[in-house]
Amino acid sequence: MLNYDYDMLVIGSGPAGHHAAIQAAKLNKKVALAERKGVVGGVCINLGTIPSKTLREAVLYLSGYRERELYGEAYTVKQNITKEDLLFRTEHVIQHEIDVSRHQLDRNRVELINAEASFVDPHTVRLNYIDARGYRDVTAGNIVIAVGTSATKDPHIPFDGRRIFTSDEILTLDQLPRTLTVVGAGVIGCEYASIFAALGIRVTLIDMHPRLLPFVDAEIVDTLAYHLRNNRVTLWLHEEVRAIEPHDNDHGGGVIIHLASGKQIVTEKALYSIGRTGATGRLNLEAAGLAADDRGRLKVNDHYQTAAAHIYAAGDVIGFPSLASISMEQGRLAACHAFGVEAASVRELFPYGIYTIPEISMVGRNEETLSGQGVPYEVGKALYKETARGQIIGDVTGLLKLIFHLETRDLLGVHIVGEGASDLVHIGQAVLAYGGQIDYFVNTVFNYPTLAECYKNAAFDGMNRLRS
Repeated sequence: MLNYDYDMLVIGSGPAGHHAAIQAAKLNKKVALAERKGVVGGVCINLGTIPSKTLREAVLYLSGYRERELYGEAYTVKQNITKEDLLFRTEHVIQHEIDVSRHQLDRNRVELINAEASFVDPHTVRLNYIDARGYRDVTAGNIVIAVGTSATKDPHIPFDGRRIFTSDEILTLDQLPRTLTVVGAGVIGCEYASIFAALGIRVTLIDMHPRLLPFVDAEIVDTLAYHLRNNRVTLWLHEEVRAIEPHDNDHGGGVIIHLASGKQIVTEKALYSIGRTGATGRLNLEAAGLAADDRGRLKVNDHYQTAAAHIYAAGDVIGFPSLASISMEQGRLAACHAFGVEAASVRELFPYGIYTIPEISMVGRNEETLSGQGVPYEVGKALYKETARGQIIGDVTGLLKLIFHLETRDLLGVHIVGEGASDLVHIGQAVLAYGGQIDYFVNTVFNYPTLAECYKNAAFDGMNRLRS
């Protein structure tokens, strides 16, 4: 057996890399983690998941959005909300998460190296130190590529980070706009469109697909679209953007967006969100016998191995679903497989959380999938407004939907839109995991008053549909 400098070298300190490194360290392996940024956490902590979710929470609080059902549409905690108001909370949470991540690496004795990594050969990686100390070459028996992604940019669009920007540049905006157009209605685009709309900003959302979020249950998406329109978001779906250009005027300038249909949209700022590209361009993958696709992503097998068996890839760099929670699990499973440790997760039961306003979460299959598979099913629904908790918190539009087998009553899917959806979904996830029926919810007592009661109400609704 060859003598390597490290048992495992992880490239990138985001959710996948962080969990891969710590899992390998817990197996008593010698582990190093290379991070080219000055801070750990990757896009998740510094630019993406944590900032956007904290920004969302700050908006919901300061705008008084959650209380408007009770106190009226004009209710707000603070008038004239500024960028600084929103960033105060965001910066605090980011710094806390960075500290926690770094402490976890330290106490598990993972060697953190602030350097940019590139392959020299399949087992050798060159580490170029970010503090200009030069470089050194290290060898590793196993390597995990967890470099994440960056916002995809069209080279024909004049990005300036001020008027025309990507989601990676949200935190550096000079001021909040009065009007905003979001190009791309994927998860990130929908999240930011709903967040800015909750602030009272006039938002236009453009996408070339005929519906929002095609992988989400259609009824849940329809509910989201209703709420977006209710918050004065203009949806231009099935529309293609031909050009985006800055426009100067007496008020300091804005942006003109030209659509293929001939429409023109004039807006103060434009958020370009048409996907993300794997940050693999500077890894010199060819030296390791690897190649990325046209979006910088790496192909892996069920164990997260690339074409080189000892090189793994996990997280956003391998593509959909690109969720932090799933990236963490991918990193853990990759490290376990690298050292022959039995570990498994049921991928069909990975939950999805989409932090739009209102929040969406789901686990299991949806109606469209089941219809395509020819599975006989029935549904049971419960509205938040039917529960005391829904009235207490002021969310009277939330919906919980159970999908179950028509003959066996086995639970097949849980789909929720409303406050706390990403927490509430885990009750259904547990029942799905043990192959339970909707009878479980009928026979279970839930705390009162809670949103969890929606499970019981939805199960009764489903049973009534069966009887009829």
